[in-house]
Amino acid sequence: MDDITPPEATPTPAAAPTPDDVRSVLAGVLDPELHASIVDLGMVKDIDVAADGLVRVKVALTTAGCPLRGQISTDVRSKVRGLPGVTEVEVEYGEMTQEERSAVMQRARFQASQNAPPTEVPSTTRVIAIGSGKGGVGKSSVTANLAAALAARGLTVGVLDADIWGFSIPRMLGARGRLAGKKSRDGRGKIVPHEVEVARAAGNGDGGPGTLKVVSMGLLVEDEDTALMWRGLVLARALEQFLTDVHWGDLDYLLIDMPPGTGDIQMALSRLLPQTEMLVVTTPAKGAQKVASRVADMARRSYLKVLGIVENMSEFVAPDGSHHAIFGSGGGKRLAALTGAPLVGAIPIEAAVSSGGDIGEPVVLANGESPAAHAFEAIAQRIVEELLPPVEMAGCTARIFELAQAQLSPASS
Repeated sequence: MDDITPPEATPTPAAAPTPDDVRSVLAGVLDPELHASIVDLGMVKDIDVAADGLVRVKVALTTAGCPLRGQISTDVRSKVRGLPGVTEVEVEYGEMTQEERSAVMQRARFQASQNAPPTEVPSTTRVIAIGSGKGGVGKSSVTANLAAALAARGLTVGVLDADIWGFSIPRMLGARGRLAGKKSRDGRGKIVPHEVEVARAAGNGDGGPGTLKVVSMGLLVEDEDTALMWRGLVLARALEQFLTDVHWGDLDYLLIDMPPGTGDIQMALSRLLPQTEMLVVTTPAKGAQKVASRVADMARRSYLKVLGIVENMSEFVAPDGSHHAIFGSGGGKRLAALTGAPLVGAIPIEAAVSSGGDIGEPVVLANGESPAAHAFEAIAQRIVEELLPPVEMAGCTARIFELAQAQLSPASS
């Protein structure tokens, strides 16, 4: 019988965003020193959106020669390109007037007068939420192995297990024991993450080891079999506490293992860490891809950029080198086409990924020559070098910030 399966419809190009859409997503671009968005600081002066999707953003800098202008430009382009319908982004620069610089000074003084920033996550930290439309697609194993691959590059990586009901990150990363506490300088108690040292992989420079800082409900309950019977709003509050009451310290990246779906925790994250970018995990099956598209839609409705798509369990590579698409094919590419986000990697099915997670030895560390390990390392490399590089501090508002702190010191009173 002839194949009468109708061809899949080509996704309709999205309409260009409005200037308000662009302004909202730019709220996720933070000044690394003032811990505030460039929108709140009054740095976004003009937004023009052409019918063909070309977006022009004019940014006013504190000084024309601001050393951070390159970083700001990269972040602005990255965020705006994540909006549907955007074809290109141009960033123009201006210089603040004296009155505008004074307004930034007031903002800096306000920030310096606070006991702590809204969360304990440094504004220089790159935040990546790993989400999926449903459970069972290997989201947590992607989080654990990607975190390990980043740490093996000598980076400091926080791992927040926000899948409060279904915590599994501690077991996968070999983090055992209970979380400890310490007093901060203001006398308040803070949770200390469980730290795991990761040896730097060959070919990733000659520096010291990387570090994983792990926080999970699994490190607070009595044992892994304990069931948490909490409602959604309580879960969102738990996420908030993990971000505000944990002494994270300096981080290059924070990876957040999200619960599946589009519930309260996802909405709370967009409010608490607007600089978050979303990595969506799917499998090759069309059904999984359709469900995962809702996560991408939720992210964009919350003005979080979809960093990319990861296709997990893409195929099985037999010992003889033959490839077998056990769960179908094309789910990752279809989701990438639907969302306009890049397909950043495809992870093959491999028993070592599951067995390594069971004993706390991520495959990227325990069996670095395996196909799955190579795939995870390639995703980590693409994130570090292309999609979301670590922030390089240079300082264009540092002088203002230091002056604000000096004005608040006892000597200045």
